[in-house]
Amino acid sequence: MKRVREWLPAACIFCLALLVRVVYNDTVAAHYYPLHDSLFYQTIGLNLLREHCFCLQSHISTVYRAPLWPFIIAGISVIFGPSDYFARIFLSIIGSGTCVLVYLFARDLFNRRIGIVAGIIAAIYPELYIYDGWLYTESLYIFLLFALCYTLYRIQRAPQQAKGLWIVAGILPGLLSLTRPNGLAVIGLVITWALIMVWIKVVSWRLAARGVVIMTVIALVLIAPWTVRNYLDSHAFIPVATGDGTVLLGAYNNAVLTTPGYLGSWINPLKSAPEVTKPFPLYTCTPTCEVAREATYKKAALQWIESHTSVLPHLLALHFLNMWQPATIEADLPVERFSNQRSSQIVLAMMKTVPIAVFILAALGLAVTFWRWRELLFLYFIILLTIGESLIYYGSARFRAPIEPILILLASAGIWWLVSQERGTLRWMIKKGL
Repeated sequence: MKRVREWLPAACIFCLALLVRVVYNDTVAAHYYPLHDSLFYQTIGLNLLREHCFCLQSHISTVYRAPLWPFIIAGISVIFGPSDYFARIFLSIIGSGTCVLVYLFARDLFNRRIGIVAGIIAAIYPELYIYDGWLYTESLYIFLLFALCYTLYRIQRAPQQAKGLWIVAGILPGLLSLTRPNGLAVIGLVITWALIMVWIKVVSWRLAARGVVIMTVIALVLIAPWTVRNYLDSHAFIPVATGDGTVLLGAYNNAVLTTPGYLGSWINPLKSAPEVTKPFPLYTCTPTCEVAREATYKKAALQWIESHTSVLPHLLALHFLNMWQPATIEADLPVERFSNQRSSQIVLAMMKTVPIAVFILAALGLAVTFWRWRELLFLYFIILLTIGESLIYYGSARFRAPIEPILILLASAGIWWLVSQERGTLRWMIKKGL
């Protein structure tokens, strides 16, 4: 009975989060069908079944996309058929799992009541559940990344009993990297975190070294088969996927400085730099062609940067500001595509207001818990990495997605500081006369 009571809040938060996400999919996203990147992921997933080929175009292999999400779509399609609805329900389950992790993390950091509050906020927070209604990689990446954050926190709390957790800490960045190529950077952050934990004497050198070796080997074992596959197909070293050239060229061009609604954002190179994209076929680019294309795009983007250094501070400032826009506005989001629906208008109103309150509380939580920086260090690393990626590539509220659970956790820290009486809180300081 005691164990049932212990897990009851987690179960209730999971059910609430799943209810919110299913309602969202059955109302706002009721008429959704994949477009843009989501269509690419679905097409590759279905081609894995139909043609036994990781292909976007029929029988033409690709190294442009990370493999995990298309393979998951293929697995879901084997069981439930090709409908995107079941893939979105899968994402809803994953998103609900993220909410449970928020509860567990806040509970362990503060107390059970704050954990429940944090879990409820996560369950109804629009900038989390909107990603469970389209076939992008956000939901999967958010879950895996936050699970890694919580795993490292548990390792830090009890390093002597953490051997099994180090195995989990290896699996998660491996899967992260197979979801998005920038997941590889997280492996480096884990190693850096471990070195600092040794330096400040939280974890012994022996335990940290053993854990880092376990983590790194497991992560590389998961990634290596796909790297080998990419080399055999493209004759180039591509750890997970290429594509950074397209991102850079779409972010660094004249159009992003002058096009209303896209300032500091990303414009498809086919429109923003047609003179660069013209030599490459649109539908029949093979893996070797993709490698050459991305190298050409990257070179053109770097040349633009070199010739526009005077506008870079302004452009980078736009990247930063766009990242912190409350509402995520993307063409393929159901709330945008079906904006005339009453349900969409309600969600859009929440998207424009609720994140502002979370930002304010998160800023407060960041300030008042800085004395606990050792426990939160890896979270700081992830926040800085996410901001850095937005500055380097382009500004979009969608790029904030990986740290949304961290913002909710910090917001719960702000609530804890305001309402609790534990050491370090506002009431505690008043009582002590500080």
